[in-house]
Amino acid sequence: MKTNDLGRKATMVFSRVVLYLWCAFSVFAFLWIALCSLKTNNEFFGNAWGLPAVPQWGNYIKVLTDYSLGKNFMNSLLIVICSVAGIVAISAPAAYILARFDFKGVGFLGKFFTLGMGVPFQLLLIPLFFILFDFKMVGTYAGLIIVYIALSIPFTIFLIQGFFRSLPSVLEEAAYIDGCGPMRTFFSIMLPLGKPGLVTAAIFNFISLWNEFLLALTFINNSDRYPLSVGLYALQGSMQYTGDWVALFAALVVVTVPTLLIYLVLSRQIIEGLTMGAVKE
Repeated sequence: MKTNDLGRKATMVFSRVVLYLWCAFSVFAFLWIALCSLKTNNEFFGNAWGLPAVPQWGNYIKVLTDYSLGKNFMNSLLIVICSVAGIVAISAPAAYILARFDFKGVGFLGKFFTLGMGVPFQLLLIPLFFILFDFKMVGTYAGLIIVYIALSIPFTIFLIQGFFRSLPSVLEEAAYIDGCGPMRTFFSIMLPLGKPGLVTAAIFNFISLWNEFLLALTFINNSDRYPLSVGLYALQGSMQYTGDWVALFAALVVVTVPTLLIYLVLSRQIIEGLTMGAVKE
């Protein structure tokens, strides 16, 4: 027993050390990128680790205007917000039905959506492209939003199901006794109680889609409609000819800050939401 306890403690200490080192490296990398974004190109190539003589806030204005990253930012905001709204609107009723109702085929449907989580979306790129091409939706916001919604539904249903399963059934029984039908019970009682799960699912999907690159690159072929990830890729390509690397660092900060702020502001909400759905009451 003592040997086992020592082994567990050693494993725990080692895991914590690795996590602390990884966190320290991540913070250091972000601070270094942010520091470099405030330099001139001469300062960066002269001393990559030194402090800027005068902070060059104009680098951010440059990438947002001259390099069109501001337009890319708004494109990402539109695409991601619409996608997350559609994902939650479709997944919440489906997860509620699968979690709270017992009917023929419910087990198969649950496994079917779970199976969808294991299909690599890279395998679907070509069929999805031809489907959107037939509907003349390649290069449109709507086409990419539909793809995002369709591919994100399995994970979101799987996540939200746990929250609806944890809710006490006496609330539904009381609602039925008072004359509420299934629709009113869902929208008036169960949906508000499942809000932590919906918020958690929305946060995870927002972060995932905000940083998504391959699907956006495949289905958006108009530079005016590029989301932020594709705009950053195009900017990186142009850096090979202009050599304006501090502007690229500024662009990296612009891309990273929204997700970083979400983690900092809503980290407690994410943790509470995940733990709430972990136990069935």
